[in-house]
Amino acid sequence: MSTRRRRRASAHEEEPENIERWTVSYMDMVTVMMCLFIVLFAISQVDSAKFLQLRQSLASGFGDAAPAVNVVEGSTGPLEGGDVRPVDIAPIEGGEDLKPLQSGQVQQAAEQEVESLIELREGIRSDLAQAGLEQEVRFSITERGLIIGLVSEHTFFSPASAVMPATTLQVVDTIAATLGTLPNQVLLEGHANHLPQTEPYPTNWELSADRATKVLRRMVEHSGIAPDRVRAIGYGDAHPTVTEGPDALDLNRRVDIVVMSDKPESVRQLLPGLAASREGA
Repeated sequence: MSTRRRRRASAHEEEPENIERWTVSYMDMVTVMMCLFIVLFAISQVDSAKFLQLRQSLASGFGDAAPAVNVVEGSTGPLEGGDVRPVDIAPIEGGEDLKPLQSGQVQQAAEQEVESLIELREGIRSDLAQAGLEQEVRFSITERGLIIGLVSEHTFFSPASAVMPATTLQVVDTIAATLGTLPNQVLLEGHANHLPQTEPYPTNWELSADRATKVLRRMVEHSGIAPDRVRAIGYGDAHPTVTEGPDALDLNRRVDIVVMSDKPESVRQLLPGLAASREGA
C-alpha cells in the first residue's frame, strides 16, 4: 500500500525548471553585437590627411577657391595608411572649350573664328569662280558657322525629285574638295517647298531628307569626306528661305551645306554680328 502511494506521488512530481536558460541566448546576442561594434569602429578610422586631400580635390574640381589638388592616389587597402601624393592627370582633349572665358577672350575668339570662316568662304568662292560656278550658291555666316546654300536656277531640285542636276554635282564636288581638308563637322539640310507631296514620296519630310542624303552620299562616296564628319537631315517645308515672290517655290527646293563651328556657344553667339560688321566695313 505504501509502495503504491509512493508511485502515485512520484507520477505527479515535475522536473525542476531551469530558469537560467535565457542567459545563454543573451550572452550569444551580446557577443554578436560586440563583434559588430568592433567592425564598425575599425572601418570608421579615417586617415585625416587623406580625407583632407580628397576634400581639396573635390573642391578644386567644382570650382571652389580651395587649393588645387588633382586627385588622391589610393592605397592598396581601405584601411591602409601611408603617404598621400597628388597624381598629375593629362588634360581631356578639347577640355579648353569647357573652361569659362572672360569677356575679352570671348570677343577675341569670336573675331578669330569669323576671320577663319570668311577665309573659308572666300576660298570656296574662288574655287567655284574658277569653274564658272560662283553664282550657283549663296553664303551666310550664322551662330552655327558657314552656310552654303544651293539656291540658283541651275542647282534647284526638280519638283518631287531628289536627283541632283549636273550643275549641283559640280558645285558639291568643288565645295567638298575644300571641306575634306578641314576638321569641322558638316551638316546637310534638305528642304522642300510647301506644295503637297505626291508620289514617290508620301510627304515633304521624306523628300527633303532624300535630297540631303543624296548630297551626303556624293561627298562621302565621290569626294572621300569621312562619314563620321557629315550628317544629313530633312526639314520638309518647315524652314523656307523665302515665302513670297515668283521664285519662292524654286528657292525652297534646296540643300544647305552647313560647316559647323566648333567654338563654345558664348563665342558662336557673336559670329553673325561680327560678320555683318566686317561686311559693312
